[in-house]
Amino acid sequence: MVDIDLSQPPFTLLDEPGRERVRSGVDLAYFDTEEIILDAGQPGEFVYVIHKGEVAELDISMPRSQARIGHYTAGDLFGAISILNGSSRYRFQADQESLCYLLPKALFEQLCESYPAFAEFFRQRLSDKARLLTEHRAQGGVTMAGFMLASVSECMRDPLVVSAGTSIAQAVASLNDSQADSLLVGDSQRFGMVTKTDLLNALVVDGLAQDAPALTIAHFELVSVRPEQYLFEALVDMTRHKVSRVVVMEAGKPIGVVELMDVLSYFSSRSYVVSLQVEQATSLDELARASARTPELVQALMAQGVKLRFAMGLLGALNGRIMAKAWRFLVDDPYRDRCCLMVMGSEGRGEQILKTDQDNALILPDDLEWPDVSGRMGEFTDALIRMGYPPCPGNIMVSNPEWRGTLSEWLQRLDRWVERRDGDSLMNLAILLDAHAVSGDSRLLQSLREAMFSRCSGNELLLTYFARAALRFSTPLTLFGTLKKPQHGIDIKKGGIFPIVHGVRTLALERSIQPTSTLERLDALVEDGRLEARFAEDLGESLSLFMELRLRQQLERLHDTEPGKQDSRLVVQQLSSLERDLLREALHMVKDFKQRLSHRFHLEY
Repeated sequence: MVDIDLSQPPFTLLDEPGRERVRSGVDLAYFDTEEIILDAGQPGEFVYVIHKGEVAELDISMPRSQARIGHYTAGDLFGAISILNGSSRYRFQADQESLCYLLPKALFEQLCESYPAFAEFFRQRLSDKARLLTEHRAQGGVTMAGFMLASVSECMRDPLVVSAGTSIAQAVASLNDSQADSLLVGDSQRFGMVTKTDLLNALVVDGLAQDAPALTIAHFELVSVRPEQYLFEALVDMTRHKVSRVVVMEAGKPIGVVELMDVLSYFSSRSYVVSLQVEQATSLDELARASARTPELVQALMAQGVKLRFAMGLLGALNGRIMAKAWRFLVDDPYRDRCCLMVMGSEGRGEQILKTDQDNALILPDDLEWPDVSGRMGEFTDALIRMGYPPCPGNIMVSNPEWRGTLSEWLQRLDRWVERRDGDSLMNLAILLDAHAVSGDSRLLQSLREAMFSRCSGNELLLTYFARAALRFSTPLTLFGTLKKPQHGIDIKKGGIFPIVHGVRTLALERSIQPTSTLERLDALVEDGRLEARFAEDLGESLSLFMELRLRQQLERLHDTEPGKQDSRLVVQQLSSLERDLLREALHMVKDFKQRLSHRFHLEY
């Protein structure tokens, strides 16, 4: 019996008798360097699992210099698709002396028939395999079902709804009778929220009469969610909007209320503790202490198997609250609400989990005179450094006069960048396109954004120059077996993350799409008809995989102080066979996306 490692997917989808059939049925074969193991057009007779050595995947229809499209190493599997499709599309050739386990076609087909999940693994798309990887990684005290899959409907309370004619005294009585903390006041098709604190302030601080209508103190700008949404999304909304409850709406009617304290019964308390510390901070020192706890929160979320998209949403909301609070500490009343403080880059896209370089800017209204703006912005930059946000090497910060100015000055810069189309101008446009307002008057940023779309969306020449950057770095599909050391690893940021982020950003600029998140932009591009839903989903999963692999590496090196340690390089040999398989598929998605961009914007010319 052959001693083959069956501890990784897809073999974990078999039960023990199934794995025993594999051990009893496989053989071990030797292949010499450059020997063809499976040729293009050849019927598939075996599934190959590499025990030792390296195998190249070659597209023989391409020129020799471009033929190599994949690389397989110890633990990797190939040949299954050739059996399912009847023949191999590509050639598999030994790059060095290799030993492979051979699983015969007949046994493979028997396993597929007996174990549907095993068979489905080989037919799954990237998004399905990515979910399998997430489940495989989930560990520790909170299950995937409890932590990730809980829906809003599982945690909502019935809403307490009163009529528009209800008085403050009647509202207080209703709250006492129901032991609720809030109620909704109905006004035709609108509903407003009234909390116990609102009622207390109305009676004691504002001196309203007990028979005054509760409607007059209701808040109609509600934060709402749908019952089928994930509960974690409700927590993100609470953090982002600084509220303790959200209203569950269906068909325009309130059907429930989700309270923060109820959500805490489902989730780790770390997210709540950090949020609470941020909100309760009364000084920059206290805010810095709260900010220092965010890496701990990231580690907890990843250990509990939280999907990266939700973790990014929560951390983006927390970072936004930290910066907004620092802004309020440092900027005086006459200025702070009239200006627009914005973050850009990965922070603006909501895709920065661990703190990296600052990327921020400031828009002032044309009629505002602020003599001390330079000094205040210098203090703000220094404060963010104290909170763990390093200065930007490119000096893209509010302390730099080039990244602050009146709306008119920003419009002049925009015109200059669009006209010049040089490297720096295109980079500045890309940075500005990802801007997100975190404090002050967001209408200033919206005016600038509308001007950008007006000047750029129909400008084919500019879009061609803009798109070209997505093709700047090659896709590292052929390096899987040759990289042994961290300093020689695959640069996943250049080879995977950047082409997707910038390519999607280009399409968003072309179609005047408002969201700044790459995943939300993908959703909008599907809705707009610019991308097929299936392709966009797999491209989003590819981006999430790259980010998660990079984040995991960053967490492992969080306390390293050696120069060069905090980079974006991955050593493929340190990944599991499923991770390597997913990484290979994801990089093929990047290659396909770059080809689409090249065709759309005529970059091949």
